[in-house]
Amino acid sequence: QVQLVESGGGLVQAGGSLRLSCAASGRTFSRNSMGWFRQAPGKEREFVAAISWSSGRSDYADSVKGRFTISRDSAKNTVYLQMNSLKPEDTAVYYCAARNTVGIVRRSREYDYWGQGTQVTVSS
Repeated sequence: QVQLVESGGGLVQAGGSLRLSCAASGRTFSRNSMGWFRQAPGKEREFVAAISWSSGRSDYADSVKGRFTISRDSAKNTVYLQMNSLKPEDTAVYYCAARNTVGIVRRSREYDYWGQGTQVTVSS
């Protein structure tokens, strides 16, 4: 079993930055991939970014490319999402997810484990 715990959310003004963390425990991650998703009120959960735990290869949604950076620290079993130049439309609950299978994907149903989510609110 895998446990994922997100942290780092909060309230920030437009143009500001936040860094989200996702601490993973309970299973080795040598062949897993990790992703970040978000869900705004009244909207579907959407893909934000993903990273291969072994290679570090990453993928981003077009809406965050160039502003967000996903990274991982193998020693700490932690994935990060650095969010810069935040916009009000980035406001959402952000979820960390992990999948057992090798390869980074954008579909939420491909992920096996989910964190509880952390709220990010960007004021205009």
